[in-house]
Amino acid sequence: MRIRKALTSALVAALVLAGGVTATTPSNAASVTSPTWMSNATVYEVNVRQYTKEGTFNAFSTHLERLNKLGAKVLWLMPIQPISKEKRKGTLGSYYSIADYKAVNPEFGTAADFKALVDKAHGMGFKIILDWVPNHTGWDNPWITKNPEWYTKNSAGQIIHPEGTDWTDVADLNYSNQAMRAEMIASMKHWIDTYDIDGFRVDVAGAVPDDFWKTASETLTAIKPLWMLAEAQVGDIEIGRDFSSAYNWPLKDTFNGLKSGSSDRWNIGYEISNIKSSYPKGTYPMNFVTNHDENSWNGTEYERLGSAAAVRAASVISFTLPGVPLLYTGQEVGMNKALKFFEKDEVDYPATTSPMTPFFTKLVELKTKSPALAVGTAAGSIAEVATSKNVVTAYARVAGKAKVLVAVNLSGKATSVKLTWGKNSGTYFDYATNKSVKIASSQTITIPAWGYKIYSTTKLTN
Repeated sequence: MRIRKALTSALVAALVLAGGVTATTPSNAASVTSPTWMSNATVYEVNVRQYTKEGTFNAFSTHLERLNKLGAKVLWLMPIQPISKEKRKGTLGSYYSIADYKAVNPEFGTAADFKALVDKAHGMGFKIILDWVPNHTGWDNPWITKNPEWYTKNSAGQIIHPEGTDWTDVADLNYSNQAMRAEMIASMKHWIDTYDIDGFRVDVAGAVPDDFWKTASETLTAIKPLWMLAEAQVGDIEIGRDFSSAYNWPLKDTFNGLKSGSSDRWNIGYEISNIKSSYPKGTYPMNFVTNHDENSWNGTEYERLGSAAAVRAASVISFTLPGVPLLYTGQEVGMNKALKFFEKDEVDYPATTSPMTPFFTKLVELKTKSPALAVGTAAGSIAEVATSKNVVTAYARVAGKAKVLVAVNLSGKATSVKLTWGKNSGTYFDYATNKSVKIASSQTITIPAWGYKIYSTTKLTN
């Protein structure tokens, strides 16, 4: 559920300083700059609990080489702090019920284990993004007993869970309290100072007042370049000032319409227009077919979209529209299993290589090597391409002389279609064969059911 609190006037800088954190206001404080290492990145979401039988940092660390070969070099770790026991849901509880903001979940390992994981990942060229939960804490978080005034209370003076939700395992934080704000920023800073993490994915970011995020972003990005991702609609946050990126839920909803046939090129065209109008220069959405919420609560991508072929079609769009693409735990091995949220579960790794592994490896390479698909200040343009059939969407990505042309069949039937590439005619490499081809200004081709054609000025190796 997406919730939002009323804004409060915040003069938190002095309190932050009192808590040992200097709230710096850099000269470019009006804008959060996306780190250069995000320009052609693919984000990979790590569910440590379910990633391996052991469910530990050390066990996950053994998969870094495999992920390095996949090419997704930005690792978003779901919350790694201790999980509250009071009012816990299920046996193990929700990752998002934080018992201690500055500690490591002992189920996953020790603080030293986490530091070793970060150091190893950094040494291999990965970046580490930490999932942050600022809207609420677990019921046995020490803040509740030490500082009950930091929480939202009802008319009877009782601390409550977030209103309008069924999140009974967490207690709602009160952002009118300046001391709490200062300690929240200090807690975030701890993970940068101690572990050298590279950014935050912020849970229900739109439920926290914008003026808090202004102070937090200014303070934290003054330490080092960070990727700040908001789990929020782009209109519910200050994109470009406090965050570089927001969730592209509308695109995910369009993908979900593929199974019923309710999504066609007009829907993709709307998403392109929405991205252009909603994201200022240098900012961009995070595109996804699945993530931990979708997988656990709404079904696997195969269940929602109807077939592996439809998943591939949606994935091609996710990787080639403006934005940074996301892969979730197990997605790269074709996992068709909804992982349990409050209990121990495990990814089903296939005995032989899943066809989805080379599929995603090549998509990641396309994203990584194509200047036309860059985000941030290096981003180029996107233009829709006319097609003779509504079931086929097509567009051109251009950055200088670099180009990527994309056409995707959004139906379960093979389709003959005329594509008007116009001024984007020329010599390209065919994505499927890596061979050089000439593309005319007008082209009629047959695209298989849920198939796609990609032409790029960049030659790939996979």
